[in-house]
Formats: sequence, structure tokens, C-alpha cells
Amino acid sequence: MTNLQQEREHLVLADRHIVEGRRRVADQTKLVETMARNGQDTVMAARLLRTFEETLEAWLAHRRNILRALDGR
Repeated sequence: MTNLQQEREHLVLADRHIVEGRRRVADQTKLVETMARNGQDTVMAARLLRTFEETLEAWLAHRRNILRALDGR
């Protein structure tokens, strides 16, 4: 397998992770909002949301790195 093929496979995987990450962030955001409306403690749910957001940002940065590698930079 060439480097180019490997980077393309990494890009496909990164895209899947990003889609899943965005879904998790959206779902967790809704959960935190619902909990807040219901007067429930949202501290742990909000912390988990922040973790999901940070992970998504890391995946987006990784995707940018893959694209740079594919561009030859």
C-alpha cells in the first residue's frame, strides 16, 4: 500500500469519526438543554459535552493534517 492510499484511507476514517462526533455533540447538547429545562443537575452532562467537543476539534485538526499530507505539504 502506498502512502497516498494509506492517507486516503485515513481520510475516510477521519470523515466517519467527524460525522459521529458531530452527532454525539448534537445529541449531548440536546440532553443538557433538556436536563436544564427539567431542573436537573447538568454538571456531568456538560463536562461530557465539552469532552465530545474537544474530541471533535482534535479529529478536525487530524483531518486537516491528512489533507495537507495528500497535498504534499
